[in-house]
Formats: sequence, C-alpha cells, structure tokens
Amino acid sequence: MTKAEKVQFVIDTLNKFYPEIPIPLNHKDPYTLLIAVLLSAQCTDARVNQITPLLFAKADNPYDMIKMTVEEIQDIIRPCGLSPMKSKGIHGLSHILIEKHNGQVPQSFEALEELPAVGHKTASVVMSQAFGVPAFPVDTHIHRLMYRWNFTDGSSVQQTEKDAKRLFPKELWNDLHLQIIWYGREYSQARGWNLENDIITKTIGRSTVLKEYHKKSILK
Repeated sequence: MTKAEKVQFVIDTLNKFYPEIPIPLNHKDPYTLLIAVLLSAQCTDARVNQITPLLFAKADNPYDMIKMTVEEIQDIIRPCGLSPMKSKGIHGLSHILIEKHNGQVPQSFEALEELPAVGHKTASVVMSQAFGVPAFPVDTHIHRLMYRWNFTDGSSVQQTEKDAKRLFPKELWNDLHLQIIWYGREYSQARGWNLENDIITKTIGRSTVLKEYHKKSILK
C-alpha cells in the first residue's frame, strides 16, 4: 500500500467500526467540558465521569465555582489525581472567565491556553468538541497508534499532531481523533494487546512493531 492508501484504509475502517461516535467525557456545555477535560489529565475518562456529577451538583458554572474554596474543590476531585494543581486551576480559570470573558469559555486556542492548567491538548478538545473548530488533540492512544501505523516517528505528541494534521483531511479531524481513541481502547491497547483483533495495525503496521509483538508472543 502507498501512504495515501494506508490513510484511506484507516479512515474507511474507523468509519465502519464507529459510524456513530460517543463523546468520552460527559458534559452539557463548553464550561463543563473544559473542567472535565482538565480533570482527565493522567486520569481515566471513566473516573472523571464518576467525579464530575459530584462537582457539577455544587458548581456547573464559573460563578458558582468561585464560591467554593480551592480546598472544597480538591476534596471532591481528589480521586482524579493531581488534585492540588487541578483544583487551583479550576478555581483560577473560573475567576478569569468571569473577569475577562463574561463568564463564557472563549472560542480561541490562544485565550484557552492562557487559562490556568489548560494546555494545548485541553484547548484542542474544547475547540473541537464544544465549538466544532477543526483540531486534532493527541492523547496517549492516538500517539501510540500513529506510531504503530508508521504515520509518525513517535518522538513527541507535538510531532504526532503535526503528522496527523498533514495526513488526514481537515474536515475529518474532529471525528477521526475520537474514532482513533475508541479504536485504541478496544483493539490496540498498550497492554494486553492482541494483534489478531487489531485489523488496522495488522494490515499497515510498522514492521518493527509487528516483529516486536511476535517476538513477545513467542516468548510467552
């Protein structure tokens, strides 16, 4: 296969597997999405979805959030990990949203990335899922699969994002990054990976990845 044919194979396979694409993090508006994505750093989406209802029952908007103390927020979100940093970030960004953005989540990468505890990936998720702006947030699943598929060299998530945006049509980015995440979780895991179930990697995967997989299988 040529590189273009491999890219099309990925698109076609993912569309077949995920014609309807679930949103991993439960939310009702841009603010609750922003908070959920912030909480998801080094935490599973499943855990975040357990914690956000508890937090949003007390504060699902910046005005109510700043009425809570950082310590109160931290107590609720503790199971998500990194709670000291995340609670300060949530409290701080809520203040800024009120002071600079009339309580609304801004619709630009630059303004989002100026908020406390909000990096490029978080901003990309919000721009993509809340506002429909083309973006390609790279999480660990996308970084892993782009390397396995020989679409990037694995040197950094920044390089993976550049390569993904170069290879895939812009109008597909918002759906495709979610499809890759779901595929990685279900068929191309970091641990307990079964290549026979991973049709994409089995078909187009990097030769060194496939050799290493078979080597480990033989040694089992």
